[in-house]
Amino acid sequence: MSGRVVLVTAVGFASGSKAAAAALACAGSDPDRPGLLIDVGGRPPRPTLIASAGARELEERLAVHLPQLRAASRGQTCHLALPDDGEALELVRAALPLVRDSIAAVHLPPAQLQPMLTEESIRPTSAMLRADLASDRALTALAVRDLLSRGPRVKVLKRPLSWVPARRALFGVLSQDASGGLPSSLVKSLLESEISAAHPCYSELDDEKTDPARAAQQQRRGDEGAGRGRGLHRHPEREAGR
Repeated sequence: MSGRVVLVTAVGFASGSKAAAAALACAGSDPDRPGLLIDVGGRPPRPTLIASAGARELEERLAVHLPQLRAASRGQTCHLALPDDGEALELVRAALPLVRDSIAAVHLPPAQLQPMLTEESIRPTSAMLRADLASDRALTALAVRDLLSRGPRVKVLKRPLSWVPARRALFGVLSQDASGGLPSSLVKSLLESEISAAHPCYSELDDEKTDPARAAQQQRRGDEGAGRGRGLHRHPEREAGR
């Protein structure tokens, strides 16, 4: 797949991760390149009365190649529900090539995050965590550091979308500049094709109390630079003895 694959999940008991994933699919959609929301463990979607021609074409492709699943065109996007079981990884892998050069936002339970990250054929470009930092700051920071060590860009959505933008996102009609949608800086970072050296994550110090994603990214880069300067390497024998 030549498009972008963004993994979306929740940390702890944070709500609103599915609506956030739907909003991201909307933000990455074009009239002839609909975004796909893959909802692992979600209910079968229903088509909306109004959908773009591109979304309907994507729905037809999914129906032909994955007839055992339920796909539905919704606004400018298409939704696909997958069972949360041992076949989820294989089904995601089969669905991604059908998106072509658009975006696939994969909404999944936290337990499915690690398998998706380690599957070489999926190769996510970024990840978004929906987290309530007041209650799960430490857990969020740990999750961010682990994700960054695996390569994809990471962003934390600290508040869920309000009711109206969330409903519009789930119907596939939330425009990128709509009031109450995802922050434009978050969307731009998740959807850009490459990590720029001038990215804000690298241009200023970050406070772990306010933005664990930036702070973890800063720390990872610092650790890597220090490791190169001192010739530090992993020692399997030492790790095995820990």
